[in-house]
Amino acid sequence: MLLKNGRIRVGTELVKKDILIDGNKIVKIEDYIEGKGIDLKNGYVCPGLTDLHVHFREPGFENKETILTGSKAAAKGGYTTVFLMPNLNPVPDSIDSLNKEIEIINNVNLIRCIPYGSVTKGEKGVELADIEELKTRTKFFSDDGVGVNNIELLDKALELVKENDLFIASHAEDTNYLKNDKRSEYIAVKREIVEAMKYNVHYHFCHMSTIESFKYIKEAQDKGYNITCEVTPHHMFLNETMINNNPNFKMNPPLRSEEDRKATVQALLSGVAACVATDHAPHDLLSKQKEYGKCSNGIIGIETAAPLVYTNLVKTGLMNFEQFERVMSSNALKLAGLEENKIEVGAIANLCVLDIDNIHTYKETEIESKGHNCPYINMSMYGFNKLTICNGKVVYEKQKGEI
Repeated sequence: MLLKNGRIRVGTELVKKDILIDGNKIVKIEDYIEGKGIDLKNGYVCPGLTDLHVHFREPGFENKETILTGSKAAAKGGYTTVFLMPNLNPVPDSIDSLNKEIEIINNVNLIRCIPYGSVTKGEKGVELADIEELKTRTKFFSDDGVGVNNIELLDKALELVKENDLFIASHAEDTNYLKNDKRSEYIAVKREIVEAMKYNVHYHFCHMSTIESFKYIKEAQDKGYNITCEVTPHHMFLNETMINNNPNFKMNPPLRSEEDRKATVQALLSGVAACVATDHAPHDLLSKQKEYGKCSNGIIGIETAAPLVYTNLVKTGLMNFEQFERVMSSNALKLAGLEENKIEVGAIANLCVLDIDNIHTYKETEIESKGHNCPYINMSMYGFNKLTICNGKVVYEKQKGEI
C-alpha cells in the first residue's frame, strides 16, 4: 500500500512524504516514491490514536452500541486502540464473562479493543471480582461508572495491583455528595491518592474535571508517586453555562465552571494530565429524550476528539504537533505498557490522516456510533480524520464529499 502526498511530523514541523506499507509494517518513507497510491492531499499522517476510556456497551446493552459500531466510530475518529470499560451485562468480573466479551472483540477485529475487568463483583463495591483469574486475560481493571467507595476493599485491590503489576483506573466519586457537587470528585481523589501512595502503585484517575483534583494529583506527582490522570474534550471545551437542560450536555462528571474548564486544559498542557480520553458513552434515543434530570449520563465523543483538540489547542498555538501526538496517542499506550505507534520505517502501520487545512461541520447524518447523543453536532472544526490504517489494513476511509 502506497500513501502519497501526506505530511508527517519531523521534530515539531510537518514535512511532505510518501509512505510505503508492506503487510502490516511501514517499509519506506521518502520525499517521493514511484507508483500509484492513495492520494492523501496534504493530510497530516498521525500515529493511530489511543483512548483509555470508552463504553462500547456489548454485551448487555446492544441497543446503545456494539463492539462493531463502536469500533467503526473509533476508526472514523482515527483510533487504532481503545480500552473498553466494564459496566456491561454480564459485568466482566469472572473469567467466563470476560471471555464472552473477548470472543465478540475477536470476531469484530476492526481495531484493537482491550477490555477492562471490573474491580468488584457486579461493580457493586461489596466484594472483589476474581482478579486472580481475570489477570490471565487482562491487566486492566476499573469500576468505572460507580467507583470504589469501600476503602478496605480498595486496599485489597491495590495489594493485587502491586503484586501483579496491574493497571487500575479509578472513577473517583464520593457517594456522600451529589454528582453535581465537585466535592464528590476531589474528596474521592484525595483519599484514593493516600491509599495508592501507601502501596506505591501506579494509580490512574479517569475524566478529571476540577481544580482541586489536579492540585492533589500534581502534589503526589511532585513527591515522585506514579499518579496519573486523563481529561476529556468535553471537560476541556464545554462548561456548565452551556447545559440549558439539554440532555446532550449531561454526563458524569458533569460539566464544571469556566474556572474548572480552564484548569482542565492547563492540566493537559502542563503534563499533570497525561492524555485525552473521550469517555465515549452512547445511549439510545429514549434514554436521552427524557427530561434533563431523569435522562442518562453520557455523550459520544470518539469521532470528534481529534478535531476538538486540534482546533482548540494546536491551531491556536497552545500545543505543537509533537504534544498533540503524545496526548492523543503515545502517552496512553505508555501508561498501559504497550508499544507506541510511530510513523517510521519498521513500525507497525497504525496511523490516521487528519485534514487540518479544511474546516468541516459535523453532521448527525455522518455519525457511525449507534448513539447520537452529541453536543458537537453542527459544530465546525479542523482536523477531522479521513483515513485510518490499523495493523496495515484500511479500516476507515472517508467517502467522497463526506469531509
